[in-house]
Amino acid sequence: MYAKSQATPETIKVQSDNCSLRLQFSTKYNPIFGGKRKHQGLGMKDTPENWQKAIAIAYRIEGDLQHPDWQQLFDPTFAKYGLKTKYAAELKLAAPIPEPEPEMTVGAMWEDYLDWKQPQLQPTTFELLYRISYTNPIKGKVYDKKNHVYLTSDNPLWNERLDGQINDCLSRFTCCTTTKRSIMSALSEAFTRLQSQGKTRLTVNPFAGFDSVFTPNKTDKYKPVVTSDGSLLRWWDSEDDEVNQNERDRRAFTKEERDIIIKAFYESDKPATRHAAPLVEFLFLTGCRSGEAFALEWKDVFLGRDKDYIRFSKSYNGRLKNTQVPKTGETRIFKMYPKLQDLLLKIKPVDVQSRNLIFKQQNGKAWYIGQFAKLWNTYELKCSQKTYTYPGVVTQLVEEGKISGYLSPYHTRHTFITLMAHAGTDLLLLATACGNSVDTIQRHYLGINTEASFPDI
Repeated sequence: MYAKSQATPETIKVQSDNCSLRLQFSTKYNPIFGGKRKHQGLGMKDTPENWQKAIAIAYRIEGDLQHPDWQQLFDPTFAKYGLKTKYAAELKLAAPIPEPEPEMTVGAMWEDYLDWKQPQLQPTTFELLYRISYTNPIKGKVYDKKNHVYLTSDNPLWNERLDGQINDCLSRFTCCTTTKRSIMSALSEAFTRLQSQGKTRLTVNPFAGFDSVFTPNKTDKYKPVVTSDGSLLRWWDSEDDEVNQNERDRRAFTKEERDIIIKAFYESDKPATRHAAPLVEFLFLTGCRSGEAFALEWKDVFLGRDKDYIRFSKSYNGRLKNTQVPKTGETRIFKMYPKLQDLLLKIKPVDVQSRNLIFKQQNGKAWYIGQFAKLWNTYELKCSQKTYTYPGVVTQLVEEGKISGYLSPYHTRHTFITLMAHAGTDLLLLATACGNSVDTIQRHYLGINTEASFPDI
């Protein structure tokens, strides 16, 4: 049984072996001792006084071994250090002490981390967040919206070694605060994993604590913040911790605009557009995410006297061509109301099978957002040297002045929540049905009425 040493050098430890003291050399020194780990008895009993002498000897030996001229200074017989060993003859040094391996680059650490992280995440989350939103800033890539290309900086964090100028590279991150915080949290986790595998000599996590720099002070969440342009940002105007831009842009169509859009789809002269009309109406009447509607099967719809609800438990991603759990990872129950129930009864086939998709393209395949957006927005088809433009329903309505402005298909969700919230719907019911929070609905869909006052009762 060995006792732990007290304050000893980093590479040579003092140990107690059967009440006698000895030195244990780090595996770093194996090459100079014939490839084996070296233990050297000191011929001293395990007493407090001898511990101090042993530590002094250890420091002296380590000082010689760490010196550039260690081969001239180090005495392998240990006589120089006052030890009487049975090795009177001078030992031959088998090999020089190897130089320590250079620290891994941030990019190498990140790639290793992604291989480990990928099985733990939904495919969409991994691809869109970790492979794109997080990896690009680490590589120093900044998206140029005007030219639709990624621009690369000269000194990205990706090429920096873990013991290098990490702070300088982090200061160049140009992504939003929420993304910065998420990246730093992931990098910190990646480094902690590296430490647990013994792949780094660093004892201090260079990424720890940076996520808090990008995190607002929780104790001051209600305190107004002065922005860079001098305007005052109140707590209900501030952004949520939401990476998805579609979720953060909560503009909505009016009720009249909603009805105009639905009617335009139903009355279109294009069969493909008319075929998508029930899907458009459903999105407006439920506020579900498009992927959830694309994956919905008839077995998820319960129409009956005692059961009138929809179960949202999965989402279809056309980019990855797979069905996965919803964004929140939870199954939601959506209670039906007459207008929504009428829609589903109207489109339900007589010979429907429980696993049949409710909404399909004309060719019978599942919808995906890219195909659906072509009917909603302007669609361009490049053929040879010509480009043909096909205006979508909503784009055309804007051009004709029938609605005030263009919003993406995702804003069917924001329109539903906004209209329901302002109609006096119970906020807990609404939040639960839409996979949201009451706080978010209050802040971003209802707003704060600063003119409100108590009634005289």
